Amino acid sequence: MRYCLPLLLATFWLANASAQTMRFERQKPCMGTTLRLVTHSAMPEQTVFIAFDQAFARAEALNRILSDYIADSELMRLCARSGTEEAVTVGPELFEVLSAAQKMSLKTEGAFDITVGPLTREWRLARKSFRLPDEETLAAGRALVGYQKIELSGPNKVRLKTKGMRLDLGGIAKGYTGDQLLDLLKKAGLPQSLVALGGDLVAGDPPPAKIAWEVDLINLPGDKGGTRQIQLANQAVSTSGDLEQFLEINHVRYSHILNPKTGLGTTDRAAATVIAKKGIDADSLTKACCLLPAEKALAVVAAYHAQARLVRPNQKSDFPAQIITSPAFPPLEKIKN
Repeated sequence: MRYCLPLLLATFWLANASAQTMRFERQKPCMGTTLRLVTHSAMPEQTVFIAFDQAFARAEALNRILSDYIADSELMRLCARSGTEEAVTVGPELFEVLSAAQKMSLKTEGAFDITVGPLTREWRLARKSFRLPDEETLAAGRALVGYQKIELSGPNKVRLKTKGMRLDLGGIAKGYTGDQLLDLLKKAGLPQSLVALGGDLVAGDPPPAKIAWEVDLINLPGDKGGTRQIQLANQAVSTSGDLEQFLEINHVRYSHILNPKTGLGTTDRAAATVIAKKGIDADSLTKACCLLPAEKALAVVAAYHAQARLVRPNQKSDFPAQIITSPAFPPLEKIKN
């Protein structure tokens, strides 16, 4: 049975280790996409679905903490205090995500930067109106951008130094949520679980009689290799590119991945798939990999003990693409349709 996800296709071959072990699956809308939970267990169905309900509730709770779409989320309440001299005490979840984001910003020299919120807001309006923000608007947004404007201190204290700052955790929150939900399911006695949230997937122990979950990587812009498969166990994978979210104006295709320095979406149709130990790392690394030069991107990926597959269209033509991988990126087996 095959399940399609944005930028990611997860294929789960079902082989029960015993008659008592069954496969369970549920899904719900969450964070602007579909949250899918899959597990294999010998537990009673009611017990499994109670754990699933707890996972869905946890996801909604995290969304109310981390979303910039919800006016009274904890994140937006923090942004409303930007420019004040006094640091704000936030919850452990928000502080953990902000800390991870700041680490990624340092490693990528600002290619990954959650302070792009003012530019993201303008970009969302541009996608609705099919009109690029004017230079004055972009300049005002860029003046509020810079990870150096975030000050973290303990315990769980945050200060946004410049008034009007707006944070956007869209490039890291889904991976973090996947980690949290998989951990919840494991603690509920469901270690053979998989969590898929949009283009981010976090896998636990493999299904019965399998050495791994078998995951299909969808064909990306400029990548003519077709659908290929990797095996995943106790790891996360994330894929980013402009396959679905983009804006095309005057025959120029702008990605939803914004360059913090220009305020505009990338136009080179770069894409990336990253395999990491944690979803929070895989999620944020894919965004950075789409913005950084290939050599620098692979160096950052290696610093996280992760693996990446980069798609870079050739300079002279969009096709064929240039495929650049980390040395230990797993081999991909082409899937016959």
